[in-house]
Amino acid sequence: MMTLQILLLLAGLGKVGLGTTPTQQEAVATGGPELFRAVQAAPAQAVVQDTIAEKMLVFQRSVGGWPKAVGTKKVDYSHPLGADERAATLRDKNRNDATIDNNATSREISYLAEAYQKTNNPAYRAGAEAGIRFLLKMQYANGGFPQYYPDFSNYRHQITYNDNAMVRVLEVLRKVARQQAPFTGLDAKLVPQAIKAEERGISCMLKTQYVRKGQPTAWCAQYDEKTLQPAKARAFELASLSGDESVDIVRFLMGIEKPSAEVCKAIDSAVAWFEKVKMDGYAVKEVTLPSSKKVLDRVIVPTPGAVLWARFYELDTDRPIYVGRDSQVHYQLTEIENERRAGYLYAGVWPEKLLKKEYPAWQKRVSTGGR
Repeated sequence: MMTLQILLLLAGLGKVGLGTTPTQQEAVATGGPELFRAVQAAPAQAVVQDTIAEKMLVFQRSVGGWPKAVGTKKVDYSHPLGADERAATLRDKNRNDATIDNNATSREISYLAEAYQKTNNPAYRAGAEAGIRFLLKMQYANGGFPQYYPDFSNYRHQITYNDNAMVRVLEVLRKVARQQAPFTGLDAKLVPQAIKAEERGISCMLKTQYVRKGQPTAWCAQYDEKTLQPAKARAFELASLSGDESVDIVRFLMGIEKPSAEVCKAIDSAVAWFEKVKMDGYAVKEVTLPSSKKVLDRVIVPTPGAVLWARFYELDTDRPIYVGRDSQVHYQLTEIENERRAGYLYAGVWPEKLLKKEYPAWQKRVSTGGR
């Protein structure tokens, strides 16, 4: 019977087997000493597999993080991973493309930690722990996180709030610090490190809130990691205040159990800024084909009762700006090219729920002793 099980495993069949599966063996061979020790220490008993987690181990880079894409091909864990692609991916283990952009790395860490809780598979625990160590290693001393590590080419070295990259990382580290599910039962040494990392991250958020004439406003999508000044990223992403990313920064700060007076001021100031810059009586309308959901264009139209915020606001005027691939500032969405209007969200309702529900609930909590 045992011989039959081993043959099935070697053939890549079944979801439960003895010892490590071929996929795990490959990951152990290239995934570093932590993964090797974890699997070696596991008793010779049935190891339950999660097919998504197995693919994540294959894509995990030797530095501990994950890519969001390989070349131009987006990483898709629902995609079947054939033997040739698996082998090619494992050969790419040392690629310099690990990132926190587009939820990469934070997504895999969370999934592997949850898979470990469900299966007790030591390979998944080791993969999650290696990912957390990657986050701890990539954090700057000032608390910020670059978009990529260790690839600092182009704008990848900048402190990156864009697409909530840094916030997602800090949310993972906060759960590790608080020993919240699914991060229970991991290496206990990670807990104090995560606590310190969260503290540094909060400090960075407070230092990077843009102050104009003594008044804190909101946050930019990127900052220079040395000067902590607003920075440009892609051609259409100039240094500007964000009506999008600033929302989740405020949410993260509101998640502090006992906020300091400085944190409370940062939250209150950002909320006041959201109220100041909102565009009453306007909404975004998407132009699509009747037979398709593909967006052909976006236009801002007068809409009674609607409220809208711009993605980008001029640093010193709070005017909504719209920037195309030529990096030129425009004050009307219609003035930039159609490709950007259809392919990028320049306006939305991101702060709406925060202002209507979350901020009032936070105020009530703080006023009743949460501070």
